Amino acid sequence: MTTVHNFHIPVMGTGFTIDTPLKVARFGIDSVIQIVDDVLIEQMRRVHSERAGEPYREIADDEDDARARRITAYLNLIHLLVQRQVEAMKTLPFEPGTDLTRYFDMLPEGPLKASYLEMLATDDQEQRKALQTDLLEHVVAGAIDVNIMTKLDRDTYLGKEKRPPEFSDALSGLRGFAKSDLRAAVVFSAGLNPRLFGYISEFSDFFPDEDGTLRKRIILKVSDYRSAFVQGKYLAKRGIWISEYRIESGLNCGGHTFPTTGQLMGPILEEFRVRRPELIETLHTITNDALIAGGRPPLDGPLPLRITAQGGIGTFDEHNLLLRHFELDSTGWGTPFLLVPEVTNVDDVHRVKLLEASDEDVELSDASPFGIPFWNLRNSASDLLRRTRIAIGKPGSACPKGYLALHNTEFSEVPICTASRKYVVQKLAHLNEEGYTPEQRAMVEEDVLAKTCLCRDLAGGAELNSGLNDEAATAVCTGPNIVNFSKVATLREMVDHIYGRISLLTNPDRPHMFIREIELYVDYVGKEFRRFALGLSARKESYFSEVKDNLRAGVEYYASLIDRLPNADRTSFADRLENLRHAVQQIGALAPV
Repeated sequence: MTTVHNFHIPVMGTGFTIDTPLKVARFGIDSVIQIVDDVLIEQMRRVHSERAGEPYREIADDEDDARARRITAYLNLIHLLVQRQVEAMKTLPFEPGTDLTRYFDMLPEGPLKASYLEMLATDDQEQRKALQTDLLEHVVAGAIDVNIMTKLDRDTYLGKEKRPPEFSDALSGLRGFAKSDLRAAVVFSAGLNPRLFGYISEFSDFFPDEDGTLRKRIILKVSDYRSAFVQGKYLAKRGIWISEYRIESGLNCGGHTFPTTGQLMGPILEEFRVRRPELIETLHTITNDALIAGGRPPLDGPLPLRITAQGGIGTFDEHNLLLRHFELDSTGWGTPFLLVPEVTNVDDVHRVKLLEASDEDVELSDASPFGIPFWNLRNSASDLLRRTRIAIGKPGSACPKGYLALHNTEFSEVPICTASRKYVVQKLAHLNEEGYTPEQRAMVEEDVLAKTCLCRDLAGGAELNSGLNDEAATAVCTGPNIVNFSKVATLREMVDHIYGRISLLTNPDRPHMFIREIELYVDYVGKEFRRFALGLSARKESYFSEVKDNLRAGVEYYASLIDRLPNADRTSFADRLENLRHAVQQIGALAPV
């Protein structure tokens, strides 16, 4: 996969990046589409077909294999439209204001950008024409990747009869991607799903062809080296090569979070840097053994394996540190792009709320029916509606889509979503039977009532912007980094910010991304301890001791990294780190260990 940028735009919610490739891929920028919500996907296929003058025939809910076919049809449409954009762009002149000049103007420093600047500087028309011809040959589209959250693998039913496993949400999503025309990657997040990972081998595009080329690639989003190694070996034993490990901060990210036991991003990236050759060699050996056992030709050598990271990055200096010191291939920038109307589906009302957001407005909440911490904009239309329903005595949602109706059968034979009105009402009614103290009951009730209909509401921005639903109640899964940006930006401006050509930061007191992650862990562990003290946590006493030890080790690692920072940042970083050293020490004082 040829890439011209060293950043990418991760998946955001179900609707925020649903059509982002149509807005950035022609400029060589990689982005990711979610493929969980096939209802939204089908709606957006109609919207973009009509805009492009393409024929559209609805794939109805009750048609055979509708979910997979909807995903395939949408991805094929996006692929077709992006290819048209690129070909049209190549016919444009190298003049100010054209998409062709925007393509090259936004490039990072490097050989291709240098050739472009050489072309602009020369007065020799023959040389200028030759350079332009060469530049056009290097124009490539950014990747149109897709995301599958592996644990969102709801079984589907015909009436009360469960359908075969291949019709589950995740497997249908994978099939939809595998059958598409894309030469791209699927990003697996949320951990190992054996039946999903086993299903990959049903599709030949995930195996190298006779030239060692992969038509479809695998990206694993992971939180640490151990999980990367375990999942990588699991797939390698099936002959599947991992093309990229995408490391995400356990807490300093948007949307769903997967907290570690205090392992911080810096030490995690250091382990990847040091052990990368070992990882590649191990996976190459295991993959080849599996390919041979399956009657496929072995690889002559390891295929490319990229290491990237995302979560809370906010400045060029941080971006540059990750690329240079930790030797990453790319960094992910998500939350800041919520303020770029050209790129993401955020309606005007919620973009204003994001511009004005403070730390109090962005909450690591219990809103997700998935049962893990979720970054949520507290004054979104979705959250305001949730609280209104509680106030009028009608808590819970109607559950129109049901993608998060996964495993809970507490009150039914078929799983229901814990944000649904059906579940919430019954759960609240049963709290009196649980023998809780008043304080315990208050916390449990708060947790039950916190759940939000993310399946529907994370699509709100796309629905509003596309005219699909003027009454959509949008939920916004912004990360905490949003409070450091308070200006609407163009795509060019955001790219220039990433590459250090301008600065869009509006919070002069913003802590370094590594510092902010420690702050988030200290706060998170404090909340976990309060649950533990009330007897409402599955945590053991040893958990708090382990978190403290890992955070302490992280603090010491960052102390050794200070000389790698720009001179202007070192004093502030050191002072904040020393304060956090004391805060981490207090975890031991609070925990009963």
